[in-house]
Amino acid sequence: MGLFSRRGKLKQEFDTRFIRLLEETRADWHTAQMVESHLDDYNLDAIAKRKAMESIHFYLYAEAKRRQVVYKPR
Repeated sequence: MGLFSRRGKLKQEFDTRFIRLLEETRADWHTAQMVESHLDDYNLDAIAKRKAMESIHFYLYAEAKRRQVVYKPR
Protein backbone atom coordinates (compact mmCIF):
# COMPACT_ATOMS: atom_id res chain seq x y z
CA MET A 1 0.00 0.00 0.00
CA GLY A 2 2.92 2.35 0.54
CA LEU A 3 3.52 2.65 -3.20
CA PHE A 4 -0.03 3.67 -4.02
CA SER A 5 -0.25 6.30 -1.31
CA ARG A 6 2.68 8.19 -2.87
CA ARG A 7 1.16 8.18 -6.34
CA GLY A 8 -0.91 11.34 -5.84
CA LYS A 9 2.01 13.21 -4.34
CA LEU A 10 4.34 12.20 -7.18
CA LYS A 11 1.76 13.13 -9.81
CA GLN A 12 1.33 16.54 -8.21
CA GLU A 13 5.11 17.08 -8.12
CA PHE A 14 5.58 16.09 -11.76
CA ASP A 15 2.55 18.12 -12.83
CA THR A 16 4.12 21.17 -11.18
CA ARG A 17 7.38 20.55 -13.06
CA PHE A 18 5.47 20.04 -16.29
CA ILE A 19 3.55 23.30 -15.86
CA ARG A 20 6.83 25.14 -15.22
CA LEU A 21 8.24 23.64 -18.44
CA LEU A 22 5.12 24.73 -20.33
CA GLU A 23 5.50 28.27 -19.02
CA GLU A 24 9.19 28.35 -19.98
CA THR A 25 8.49 27.16 -23.53
CA ARG A 26 5.66 29.68 -23.84
CA ALA A 27 8.02 32.46 -22.78
CA ASP A 28 10.68 31.24 -25.27
CA TRP A 29 8.08 31.15 -28.04
CA HIS A 30 6.93 34.70 -27.31
CA THR A 31 10.54 35.90 -27.19
CA ALA A 32 11.16 34.34 -30.60
CA GLN A 33 8.01 36.06 -31.91
CA MET A 34 9.24 39.42 -30.62
CA VAL A 35 12.68 38.94 -32.16
CA GLU A 36 11.13 38.04 -35.51
CA SER A 37 8.79 41.03 -35.43
CA HIS A 38 11.63 43.47 -34.73
CA LEU A 39 13.77 42.30 -37.66
CA ASP A 40 13.72 44.49 -40.74
CA ASP A 41 14.55 41.83 -43.29
CA TYR A 42 13.32 38.31 -43.98
CA ASN A 43 15.51 36.17 -41.71
CA LEU A 44 15.05 32.42 -42.15
CA ASP A 45 16.88 31.61 -38.93
CA ALA A 46 14.50 33.72 -36.85
CA ILE A 47 11.47 32.19 -38.58
CA ALA A 48 12.80 28.67 -38.03
CA LYS A 49 13.51 29.40 -34.36
CA ARG A 50 9.98 30.78 -33.86
CA LYS A 51 8.36 27.80 -35.58
CA ALA A 52 10.46 25.35 -33.55
CA MET A 53 9.49 27.05 -30.28
CA GLU A 54 5.84 27.10 -31.36
CA SER A 55 5.92 23.38 -32.21
CA ILE A 56 7.53 22.48 -28.89
CA HIS A 57 4.99 24.53 -26.94
CA PHE A 58 1.97 23.05 -28.71
CA TYR A 59 3.36 19.52 -28.37
CA LEU A 60 3.70 20.04 -24.62
CA TYR A 61 0.24 21.61 -24.50
CA ALA A 62 -1.24 18.52 -26.19
CA GLU A 63 0.69 16.30 -23.78
CA ALA A 64 -0.74 18.26 -20.84
CA LYS A 65 -4.22 17.67 -22.22
CA ARG A 66 -3.49 13.94 -22.58
CA ARG A 67 -2.14 13.74 -19.01
CA GLN A 68 -5.11 15.80 -17.76
CA VAL A 69 -2.86 18.45 -16.25
CA VAL A 70 -4.70 21.67 -15.46
CA TYR A 71 -2.77 24.49 -17.12
CA LYS A 72 -4.03 28.04 -17.28
CA PRO A 73 -1.63 30.35 -19.17
CA ARG A 74 -1.03 33.70 -17.53
